Amino acid sequence: MIKVGDKLPEATLMEYSDVEGNGCSIGANPVTVFTGTANKTIALFALPGAFTPTCSAKHVPGYLEKFAELKAAGVDEIWCVSVNDAFVMGAWGRELKCGGKVRMMGDGSADFSKAVGLTLDLSTRGMGLRSNRYSMLVKNGKVATLNVEAAGKFEVSDATTMLAQAKA
Repeated sequence: MIKVGDKLPEATLMEYSDVEGNGCSIGANPVTVFTGTANKTIALFALPGAFTPTCSAKHVPGYLEKFAELKAAGVDEIWCVSVNDAFVMGAWGRELKCGGKVRMMGDGSADFSKAVGLTLDLSTRGMGLRSNRYSMLVKNGKVATLNVEAAGKFEVSDATTMLAQAKA
């Protein structure tokens, strides 16, 4: 499992874009973790799945609510990572009104989740291999803080914990 002080692994996440912009077309676009985190402070949180109860009702909304405070504490971007494809993440982001606040990153094949050693096997619940629920503060591609939830819990990966760590 990745730990504080480690560099994030070379991986590519996918982000759905609703509008064409500089270097990105409408639809799914690759985001190279190394390039995307270079010279930035990222509040990255990961969760088991889009449209799932705790993720939709608490996890993402908390980061949306704390967006301005996280920015004021020096966070450049907020990333939500889930083992879903970019299209699902884009639809979920639209439903939760994440635009311009939380970047919804798809880890469709769980490559990033596997590389950081934070997978969760939910096959018995019909969901397959997923990401564990966690958060990390990333500074210039390195893990500054890491908060991994115990199974079935939502206590340490929330936005309030991340905000306290970003302010420290």
